[in-house]
Amino acid sequence: MKYYFFLALFCFTLISACKTEPKAEPTPEKELSIPEKIAQAHGYDAWKSVKEITFTFKVGRDSTKLGRTWVWEPKTNKVTSISSDTLVYNRKSMDSIALERNGGFINDRFWILAPFNLIWDANNYTSEHKENQKAPISGESMQKLTIVYGNEGGYTPGDAYDFYFKDDFVLREWVFRKANQAGPSMTTTWEDYVTMEGLKLAQDHRKAEGDFSLNFTNLSVIKE
Repeated sequence: MKYYFFLALFCFTLISACKTEPKAEPTPEKELSIPEKIAQAHGYDAWKSVKEITFTFKVGRDSTKLGRTWVWEPKTNKVTSISSDTLVYNRKSMDSIALERNGGFINDRFWILAPFNLIWDANNYTSEHKENQKAPISGESMQKLTIVYGNEGGYTPGDAYDFYFKDDFVLREWVFRKANQAGPSMTTTWEDYVTMEGLKLAQDHRKAEGDFSLNFTNLSVIKE
């Protein structure tokens, strides 16, 4: 009889413990910031698998354009620069020649991977987000993200960029303002998008006037 009594007591205690065990609350997902949403819309999640990206940067009038080609291996930070000559260097250890050439690489890379720089440079700029802003070229109502880089370090200290995008967070236009001046230094579109290995890349940037454009050719993405 005692056996059944203790068995019943044990079961009652076990059931009571189960009933009072608090349920684990699900961890709420962190709300993405506007810069993160822009980066994600351009395929940032796929970037971690990229082994090599190649692109030729061309700028000028449609009839006369100067170009330079870059092959970047982001895992090792090896860069191959191809213009009037070929230079291979590693961004982790640069001499004066590589340092000078790297300025061009940073500029050209920014024109095609600026959405990812919003994450890479997150600690180096301040930002402001506004809705229902008139885009400077199309005149359409869009969202606007303004970032202003710090005054120390980097190749463009203190410069500002205004990004214009719709509800899909894909960039449509932008304004570059040197040294955060009030007026634009350059305003162009983001267009002719192509998707490669999960990356959404704009191949063309055009001004509102004339036949000037800045675009990318020979685009190639290799994943691991």
